[in-house]
Amino acid sequence: MVTISVDVMGGDFGPEVAIPGAAKALERHPDIRFVLYGDAARCEPLIDQHPKLKAASTFRHCDVAVAMDEKPSQALRRGRGKSSMWLSIDAVAKGEADVAVSAGNTGALMAMSKFCLRMMANIERPAIAGIWPTLKGESIVLDIGATIGADANQLFDFALMGGAMARALFEVDRPTVGLLNVGVEEIKGQEEVKAAGQLIREANVDTIDYYGFVEGDDIGKGTVDVVVTEGFAGNIALKAAEGTARQMATYLRAAMSRTWLARLGYILAKSAFDRLREKMDPRKVNGGVFLGLNGIVIKSHGGTDAEGFAAAVDVGYDMVRNGLKDKIEKDLQKYHAGRPVGGAAQDMSDGVR
Repeated sequence: MVTISVDVMGGDFGPEVAIPGAAKALERHPDIRFVLYGDAARCEPLIDQHPKLKAASTFRHCDVAVAMDEKPSQALRRGRGKSSMWLSIDAVAKGEADVAVSAGNTGALMAMSKFCLRMMANIERPAIAGIWPTLKGESIVLDIGATIGADANQLFDFALMGGAMARALFEVDRPTVGLLNVGVEEIKGQEEVKAAGQLIREANVDTIDYYGFVEGDDIGKGTVDVVVTEGFAGNIALKAAEGTARQMATYLRAAMSRTWLARLGYILAKSAFDRLREKMDPRKVNGGVFLGLNGIVIKSHGGTDAEGFAAAVDVGYDMVRNGLKDKIEKDLQKYHAGRPVGGAAQDMSDGVR
């Protein structure tokens, strides 16, 4: 059984998305048990509409919900100990849940997660790892918004944590890991990136297969299982990819409706377009994983629908079932000994959505 605590009030739509999303996830994973945190007046009528979810859940009323536009420091002051976001994370800290899922304010979620769960030993900064659709299947990209300006030691840690996540999610013994750079040549790029590459090579990590430097187009190609970068570049890459996908979809819809012949062509090729739509559906890969904490927290896209929220719950379920936290801890303990502590990096104040 996997117990998942849910910040039902988080996101752009709150319980109207989180509750049916949890119900969808339960259909796929009947061994889930939920602890739902939210406002009773809004949540209980929705829970009553899903009898199976109600039977598999414990609901706990919360008077406070963190707003999407609140600064992390403000959210901490106002929501500490009583908000749906805080209590869902605290359930993981207390061992009452295996993983927390929220579609709420990313900056606040990260701040509360660090406060409740604390960082793993020797980890200076957390990372948000996202699942990225590729021509070969899926890859993991981190960091996509938690830490800006990571140094070589922190990038090394990201590589270890991303590799552990790939082993948990893709069930591969030695996932390939690449460092995102402006070129594949060893002489190119920022000093921190070049130093990180040297660290990984010299460490001779037996749980990952270090590929070397990769470029931006390698992400979509699926050149490696794990792409490592710092949060500024990772977040820009994420937003650029999302925007490009929407742009292409808009172009396609416009082209298919321009003439009667184009509309006829769409009807004849509808099954192919349906497969394309399925591939480009961002809901299918929703769910960023907070790495480096003493517990698992999943960040759902704030504007997703029930299907997307269910996908985020699926990610949390998979991370628990495949022992993500234990894999990360073992890798860090094995390879952290003797490494110098790197310089500080800045936390992102607002984070990704």
